[in-house]
Amino acid sequence: MAVLLHIDSSLFPLEASGSRQLTSAFRKVWEEAHPQGSVIYRDLAAAPVPHLDAATVTAESVPALREELITEFEKADVILIGAPMYNFTIPSTLKAWLDQIILAGRTFGEGVAPSGKHVVVAASRGGSYRPGTPRAGFEFDTNYLEKVLDGGLGLQVETITRELTMAAVKPAMADLVPLAEESARQSLARAAESARRHAALLA
Repeated sequence: MAVLLHIDSSLFPLEASGSRQLTSAFRKVWEEAHPQGSVIYRDLAAAPVPHLDAATVTAESVPALREELITEFEKADVILIGAPMYNFTIPSTLKAWLDQIILAGRTFGEGVAPSGKHVVVAASRGGSYRPGTPRAGFEFDTNYLEKVLDGGLGLQVETITRELTMAAVKPAMADLVPLAEESARQSLARAAESARRHAALLA
């Protein structure tokens, strides 16, 4: 039975969160297309995991919560991560989760074979950080995640990005509303298509 690990990290509820809307669209289609599968869900905004501390890092054995998080990661066939951009990077709660599951000798490092798991990053941001835009060099959200998840953990990464989410509420961005609406439409369609594809692979 295939397992989806679904991680949300947005501070905002579904109706106000671009990343939650993407992960919700993915999960809905996944569950419809693969009803025999199971889902492990963590909402890092509602229930943050602790940041690493010296006691955790130097412990002779893996503490219970860290073991639980790593086991969830290891058990998953597909990992779905909602990753809004806050201050040009990922939420600190998502960084804390990553720090907990990245363990040398267990999930990465010498002697650890890349898992080849599939991970779908559902990213959102208030503006646009595409190449050629004024703030392209400030994109430390998906750039960071792709480096860590692919280069570090050996996962197969697919990134779906919804941008310009602030266009509808910032008067200075009013002329970008049509582009924002198109980004929403395209990203939600991509999330649904990705879910169907991954469900078919694992059925």
